Amino acid sequence: MAWSVAQALAMDQSTHAACRVCLGGARPFMTVQGRRYWRCRRCRATELDAAQLPDPETELQHYLTHRNDPADAGYRRFLSRLATPLLEVLDPASEGLDFGCGPGPALAAMLEAAGHRVRLHDLFFRPDPAALGRCYDFVTLTEVAEHLHRPHAVFRQLAGLLRPGGRLAVMTALGIDDRRFADWRYRRDPTHVVFYRVATFRYLARSLGLDCRRVAPDVVLLRKPGSGGKSSTPPVVAASNTRFCASTTETARARA
Repeated sequence: MAWSVAQALAMDQSTHAACRVCLGGARPFMTVQGRRYWRCRRCRATELDAAQLPDPETELQHYLTHRNDPADAGYRRFLSRLATPLLEVLDPASEGLDFGCGPGPALAAMLEAAGHRVRLHDLFFRPDPAALGRCYDFVTLTEVAEHLHRPHAVFRQLAGLLRPGGRLAVMTALGIDDRRFADWRYRRDPTHVVFYRVATFRYLARSLGLDCRRVAPDVVLLRKPGSGGKSSTPPVVAASNTRFCASTTETARARA
């Protein structure tokens, strides 16, 4: 379908909502086939209206249609977009968490083959609440962030699991020209409910006391200050966060 910017913005501009990524203010952005999206003025995230978020059963049924075979060479090449830059900065025998690993945790297998230890947690396929009460050298989210219903709570939770020097590695599509948003394949997935930009992760990093580096078109590495990992540059530290790794009981939504 062809959308002009004027058509896309034909929504009530007097309304606003809280951004689920940074808790800032969001304004109406676009409505596509009845799906209403908001744009945060602070972190620039684009989010599906909260009233239209899919229920858990709808999510699960959609995830069951995914065919992500850990033995598939193409799938492993896809995951290497995150695995390769992460492996370059990890110390030997690091311990990590694959958050939202899905039914076939190929990334964990790739990292373990490189000598690291990886625990798994997925709300639908491998729930392990105990995994969210430990400390890690790294946490990975590959094609997970766009499924989160409460991204602010989840990112704060996961940042709290990092040891000093630990890294939060995220792979998700990082923005698209607004004129192409309505027809964007990524947007059409019914379980994709939040879309990020590099600016979004930079804001998140500052608010969580992490530094942020984009290492691939769709991959960012966020690092917690302190020793650990192979870092040649000092982190950017936000004074607002001085937390150490601690357990948490807050439930986080994950995807397949």
